[in-house]
Amino acid sequence: MRFAPRAIVHLLTFAAWLSGCASTPPAVPLGPVSLAQEETRVIAQDLASMQLRYSGELTSPQTATLEKADYELVSNGQVLEKGTAALGVTLVPGSPTAFSFMASTPSVKSPEDLQALSDKGGALLVAVRGTLTVRSGDSERTLPFAASRQVRGPRLPRVKVLAMEGARYSDEQVDLVMRLGVENPNPFPVRLDGLTWALGIQGRRLGEGTLGKQDIVDAAATGVYPVEVAVTRETWGPEVRGLIAKGTLPYEVAGELTGPLVRVPYSLSGDVKLNVSR
Repeated sequence: MRFAPRAIVHLLTFAAWLSGCASTPPAVPLGPVSLAQEETRVIAQDLASMQLRYSGELTSPQTATLEKADYELVSNGQVLEKGTAALGVTLVPGSPTAFSFMASTPSVKSPEDLQALSDKGGALLVAVRGTLTVRSGDSERTLPFAASRQVRGPRLPRVKVLAMEGARYSDEQVDLVMRLGVENPNPFPVRLDGLTWALGIQGRRLGEGTLGKQDIVDAAATGVYPVEVAVTRETWGPEVRGLIAKGTLPYEVAGELTGPLVRVPYSLSGDVKLNVSR
């Protein structure tokens, strides 16, 4: 049987198409991917922000790639930050594969927010949630994720008088040494811009200044800052002899503690008993 040239061309083309179909199997859709061992950890925290790590394990029925995580950072139900983490993690068929990513968020945005959060006290419920994108060839799956944990809320540092001593050198001279303390109640260090002070006796200011510039107060620790002033005729006035003769002096100290988003005014008072210095 003879075929016309055009028929022969059509037969060859059809045979090539059949051969190609036989050698290229159709793509297999990506099967269900399971997620386990979800966890959110706080890696770093300060008064204004926190850094979280979300981790988990994915199991895929076939070779695939965990491409990305689209996430939200949530605190007490409020979304603080959104983002996308590029991952590029290869998933081995049937084998749980660990993965993780970091995300940072501001926990407060103003001194007023920090003050309100500190006054409220208690713990914060923080969470990382979103969707994971897994791809195998042209097949793609997305699956939701979420993990939360309780975090202690930030607390503003406090200023207190740790000690106040008065040494009487004469009927007209007393040297006062005050130790101001900056108490950090947080489980992380707190950086200071400065601690201003103004010290007075019975309403008359004897001295003022700024301490602790750019200092760091360690976690759950108290920074100590000494203040020294003299009560003399020159600093207090001609009635100083009668003042010192009382043996006890009423004092007032006031100022402000400042730092990143920190504005803590303070005013403290008390009495200091005078000791005779020889």
